[in-house]
Amino acid sequence: MKQRLHKILASAGIASLRKSEQMISEGRVKVNGETAHIGDSADLETDDIVADGNQVAAEQKRYLLLNKPTGYVTTVTDPHDRPTVMDLIHVRERIYPVGRLDVDTEGLLFLTNDGDFSQKMAHPSFEIEKTYLAELATALTEEGESLLVRGIRLEDGPTAPAKIKIVSRRRRRVEITIHDGRNRIVRRMFESVGSPVTRLRRIRFGTVGLDDMPKRGVRELTGREMTSLMDLAVESRRVAKPRPTRRKPEEPTRKERRADFGAKRPVRRSGAGERAALFDPGNSRRPTAKTKRRGSGRRTGGRRSASRSGGC
Repeated sequence: MKQRLHKILASAGIASLRKSEQMISEGRVKVNGETAHIGDSADLETDDIVADGNQVAAEQKRYLLLNKPTGYVTTVTDPHDRPTVMDLIHVRERIYPVGRLDVDTEGLLFLTNDGDFSQKMAHPSFEIEKTYLAELATALTEEGESLLVRGIRLEDGPTAPAKIKIVSRRRRRVEITIHDGRNRIVRRMFESVGSPVTRLRRIRFGTVGLDDMPKRGVRELTGREMTSLMDLAVESRRVAKPRPTRRKPEEPTRKERRADFGAKRPVRRSGAGERAALFDPGNSRRPTAKTKRRGSGRRTGGRRSASRSGGC
């Protein structure tokens, strides 16, 4: 099946999508002996693809489990030159972490080069549960426990109900199971109920547990573990509550707009028509003002003067 060339290079572990496009634009990739261009497609099974003089082949899928220690950031690269979890992995394939753990959090972390597996494990819509072992500065009160079980409101929104298991008598070692993946969510939850976390370790991801694996230890996931994780993702997605979809309001028709206009039109009061008829300018004539005739006084005066002159 044909795919965009830069996607083939990225899935084969040659480089990232952006760097693969850069390699193509620089003329460093050839398909069937001809220099490739941006936007070209190819079939990895039938076409001969060469990048920087090396034959491109389908990359083997890898699924690794790492017991991450503290002090390592969960990224492929870090702009501040801090140690990353990739410093603990030595494989030929270009793999990346599934989700993330804070630099101060240790424990179970998946790494893979399978995008479908990573999507199912990390996306919140699948609601895969993760269990953490938290050591607290102060004991978790029964009230705080009930709040976490019901769900609490944080500054970035409410949390889903958590599962709590008290490990120590002093209630300072607690197992908490959630499926939320927000930044530092476990630490913020315990801090909101007055029990700050001093040490945090992820001990289970879905159906896979960390067990007695040593720190910095790395191993491949077994076929049985892979099957159980994928089945869990399918089951979790099936029982998850569907999110309500927002419906776009429909535009009213012309007839509906006219009916709405008529309903909102003000009603004329009784007798208003009769009063309007009394003062209707079309049914009545304005009274004309009496104007004086120009020159009437002179004509009258002339006659008077004539009679006076004739009598002398």
